[in-house]
Amino acid sequence: MTADAQSPQFASDNNAGICPEALAALVEANRGHAPGYGDDDWTRAAANAIRAAFDTDCDVFLVFNGTAANSLGLASICHSTDAVICHANSHVNVDECGAPEFFSGGAKLLTAQTPHAKLIPDAIAALATPAHDEHGSRPRALALTQATEFGTVYTPKELRALCEMAHARGLKVQLDGARFANAVASLDCAPADISWRAGVDLLSLGGTKNGLPFGEAIVFFDRALADEFLRRRKQGGQLASKMRFLAAPWSAIMNDGVWLKHAAHANAMARRLAVAIENLPGVKLIAPVEANGVFVDLPVRVIEAVRAKGWRFYNFVGATGVRFMCAWDTPLEAVDRFAADIAQAVRGSA
Repeated sequence: MTADAQSPQFASDNNAGICPEALAALVEANRGHAPGYGDDDWTRAAANAIRAAFDTDCDVFLVFNGTAANSLGLASICHSTDAVICHANSHVNVDECGAPEFFSGGAKLLTAQTPHAKLIPDAIAALATPAHDEHGSRPRALALTQATEFGTVYTPKELRALCEMAHARGLKVQLDGARFANAVASLDCAPADISWRAGVDLLSLGGTKNGLPFGEAIVFFDRALADEFLRRRKQGGQLASKMRFLAAPWSAIMNDGVWLKHAAHANAMARRLAVAIENLPGVKLIAPVEANGVFVDLPVRVIEAVRAKGWRFYNFVGATGVRFMCAWDTPLEAVDRFAADIAQAVRGSA
């Protein structure tokens, strides 16, 4: 059976619709008038729900998207003369069109290339000291991603080691958590265990990839970094006048563990897909499947044959490394049909 335009797809979890809890919250928030710019009950409730989920008193700010969350967050740490240590495959390095540098006024990105998009302490140590006095940018921030751009997950122990290394060298730690919920669900841990308890100072908490229509949360565990952030958000064009429509969906998914339920489903669908295809001839996993993405090397003929059936997915590493993303609403039947089409294409190309 050929996949049609409305079929569940595997290109990106951004492509999924709004989860029912978030949609119902939007409808409810649309009743009547409410104060603007965040001075409303929904925004206060969303911030409190996030604080409760992380079991700490932190500063929470809502923005429209992940680019703003990462870039404005890093700009809260770095001056124009500073540097950010990050992975070479990190979103801030390859997918933000220079926004971290733009919003910080010119902070330099220092990159390391390590397996499966996971940084290690030795790689950080090698970059954490300026090359020479005032001629080199001062490393000031460590930017991590959880889950990573290759769908792998830092354990609490791994995160603590990275944060300790960073703090010992005067760096603050920013975590790109576009798929943070998937990491929590994968590890079956408390959100605090892979954030502030591990030493993370600032989190970009993703909602869009987990069932929200739009909106990310910037969570300052080190509240001193949030100084003047209200003005920074406004200057960056990220202050929503009708903030309640950004906020209401957050309360809906953070309460009663809905955000983790959706993430766990996406993770389970990714594991199901990986198990179905990983032993096919010519198929090789590029990275362990630990969240909601399957990164796999396929022959070009197989990629072309599967796309000819209407399936959409991204090339991620060269001509043969592809990424299959599962979402909060990916149905089991779509996974099985997709896997069957891949298997058929593999047999046809043998």
